[in-house]
Parts: sequence; structure tokens; C-alpha cells
Amino acid sequence: MYDRILLSTDGTAASTEAEAHALDLAASHGAELHVLYVVDENVYNAYSGDEYVDEAEGPEHGLEEHGEETIADLRARADEAGVDFVDVMRHGRPSDAIVDYADEAEADLLVLGTKRRPDEYRTLLGSVTDRVLRLTSRPAVVVKTEVDS
Repeated sequence: MYDRILLSTDGTAASTEAEAHALDLAASHGAELHVLYVVDENVYNAYSGDEYVDEAEGPEHGLEEHGEETIADLRARADEAGVDFVDVMRHGRPSDAIVDYADEAEADLLVLGTKRRPDEYRTLLGSVTDRVLRLTSRPAVVVKTEVDS
């Protein structure tokens, strides 16, 4: 049923259960697992970086390193499960990058994580997962992660 599953992860607690679910789905369907980490341009563009002498050590570099670590961990878990793995890192607005990559890869299913946030947070900042669900025409699974406060 699924040949290409796209997992979008930011390597945070909100993605924990989604990562496990995507790996299980890919293993049970013999699907190729595409793991996408988006370096959020809004984060590093909004940051002055005055304390950094070398631009390579700024927030963009830190986000890229976090993405590489997240992808490496998932690659190891996929290898253990015998899952074919494609890793992708993009820069941009996460919701747009996820939808664009899903279309490029012709993903059969998107797996997205979320965690409970206060209503005030969602009203003010929204949710990448919410925006992806509004923008995509592809099937998607949202996996909730319970996180202790």
C-alpha cells in the first residue's frame, strides 16, 4: 500500500512517537522511508548573531548539526529494522518545505509528529503540522507525543 513514506522530524520530543511509528510503518510495508529535516530559515534569519565572529558558527550551523545528528540516529534505527532510507535536509519554511518535498518524492504517506501545547501557544505561533495538513493533498498521519511539562 505504501512505497514511499515521508517522515518530517525536527529531532525534538514532539517527533519521538512519529519517528517510531514511521519506522514501523516502513518496515511492515517494505516501504522506503524518506526522512526530512528542515532548517527553519525564520529561526536563523531572525537572529542577529552579534556574538558570533565566524558566521559558520551561527544558529544556522547549529541547526544543521542538530539535523545531521537527528538523521544519523534515524538512519541507524532504520538499518537495524532493515528499512530503505533516504535522508534530506532542506532550508526554508518547514511547512512549505515538507509539502514541496512530499510532492517531489511522490510520497504515499506523510508522518508528522505533534505534542500538546497550550491554546495560547497555538493561537500565537500555530503549528507546522497544522499548516502541512492544510496545504497537502497527500494522506497524512499525525502522531501525538505526550511530553511531561
